Amino acid sequence: MNLQSLFQDFNPSKFLVYVSLLLFTILFCLRLDGTVTWSYWVVFLPLWIWKSMVIAGACVGSYVWWRHPQYRVEGEGYIHYKAMLISVVLQVLLLMFEVLVCDKLENNRHWWILIFVPLILISIISIVVCIWAVKHDRSFELELFCSVNILQFIFLALRLDEIIMWNWVVVFVPLWIVMCMAVIGVLYAIIFASILLRTPEVSAEQRRTSMHSAVSYSIIVIPLLIYLVLLSNKLDSESSLTYAATCIPLYFTFIVLIFLAFGSKGGNHWWFGIRKDFCQFLLSICPLLQEYGNISYSLHSNEPEDNEPPVQSVTCGKLTYSHSKKKNLSSQSELRVVVPALSIETPD
Repeated sequence: MNLQSLFQDFNPSKFLVYVSLLLFTILFCLRLDGTVTWSYWVVFLPLWIWKSMVIAGACVGSYVWWRHPQYRVEGEGYIHYKAMLISVVLQVLLLMFEVLVCDKLENNRHWWILIFVPLILISIISIVVCIWAVKHDRSFELELFCSVNILQFIFLALRLDEIIMWNWVVVFVPLWIVMCMAVIGVLYAIIFASILLRTPEVSAEQRRTSMHSAVSYSIIVIPLLIYLVLLSNKLDSESSLTYAATCIPLYFTFIVLIFLAFGSKGGNHWWFGIRKDFCQFLLSICPLLQEYGNISYSLHSNEPEDNEPPVQSVTCGKLTYSHSKKKNLSSQSELRVVVPALSIETPD
């Protein structure tokens, strides 16, 4: 077991986002069901923490960028810093939308179409950001989600203001289209993984990666589709299900995404000015974790064929101690039978 491998692919940004969304969804559903009567400003607390971390990380990163100009030439420093600034701009616009929604729910002020203006603006900007992210090989999950759902945001605002009186199943048509495309992508991933499993020329690592992708996409998309069906039924027919029960598939999706954050490589190195992977940063500020990270051990030992006791080794830092016991086995001479070669001539 190698403790360092636990965080080597950990993405703290995705972990923070998914945990915040999970907690907010739970609190919001409880508030809609009347289980809790807290103020919406308290219900939105996980989102406030998320945005506070983003703004604080950007401020610290910008200070380090301004204070130490020599850090700007390290690797892709400029690209990471620009990506951080773009993300901050989108997060601030998203914060404006959340504040307006919270104020609307508390005081019933403003029109919903005005409240959705920051979100629609995010969707428009996200189209350009997606192109920039593809060009510079950057992740763009939030930007892609906003850019493909711009029409959905407009429909939601018009329906909430009762400008249109369509059923919610019709209002969610743009989202149905997105989900259908996601299902097609899942089917493609499953078929591709099945083909690789039957191809002997493909390495085991590629098979494992394709199967992991297919399973991950499936357990994310299918619960989201179930959640959309339950939500449409809840809003249209006032079903007996509570909002908390309706959102159970959504909870499951967020939990899966939280676990997948431990295997998601990437992340911006300029948040809080750490300029390195989160694992390296964590080990550098915690000497105790660094000491234990250098110790590896195995709980399973394979017994050698000659019944030789296993070699016991302890590795710590650069010192290695090993101890092995070997039995002196006397070599026994093998008895060989010599058979004379006979040449038998056969007549023509």
